[in-house]
Amino acid sequence: MREALTAAATRRVTRPAPLRQAVYDALTELIVNGSLKPGQHLVEAELAEHLGVSRQPVREALQRLQTDGWVDLRPAQGAFVHSPTEEEAAQLLGVRAVLETYSAQLAAQHAKPEDVERLWEVHGEGVDALAAGDTERLVAANTALHTCVTSIADNAVLAELIAGVSQKVRWYYTPIARPRGKEAWNEHAQLIRAIAKGDADRAGEVMRKHTERTTGFYRKQLAAGANQD
Repeated sequence: MREALTAAATRRVTRPAPLRQAVYDALTELIVNGSLKPGQHLVEAELAEHLGVSRQPVREALQRLQTDGWVDLRPAQGAFVHSPTEEEAAQLLGVRAVLETYSAQLAAQHAKPEDVERLWEVHGEGVDALAAGDTERLVAANTALHTCVTSIADNAVLAELIAGVSQKVRWYYTPIARPRGKEAWNEHAQLIRAIAKGDADRAGEVMRKHTERTTGFYRKQLAAGANQD
């Protein structure tokens, strides 16, 4: 684990923020970006040293991470990064599909020319990241594009619901960002065209198929990994 933490380009926790929240956020990001991998043993002392804090806030953060489904605490064994099951992935990504389909429909109804221009800018960033094989940039661009669609949709309740699942969606998406990339960014282009035309039905359909294909791809990768164990 020490090697993974050393390789991760993460900042040390700063004191002004509430410490337990800062530690929680830092550990969550390490899990989401893959620095801490599913099934990996988490050693309190090593985490505390890496983050520049005492073991107590790390212990508190691990308790909360377990509650939120990021970590498994096993009696007499310690803490381990949670390994999502196929059912968990299907449930979360299924909810995401419903929310983002509606988001795409609303975006098509509300989009202004400058909104469409911004979507194409983000799309260009994603295509460039894919060509460079840069997973971190690719995931960031994917998140930015979906966030932009949600922003254009202009529905505060919907945005809050999507925000509630977006971090775990990013966690699930990271390992498939590159192999799914070409198809996904072609689908993003179709989505932007539908939004630009103000075609809510088409935008919703493109988004629905896009999220379903991502879910299917993730489940196949998960099954393939389980078969190798």
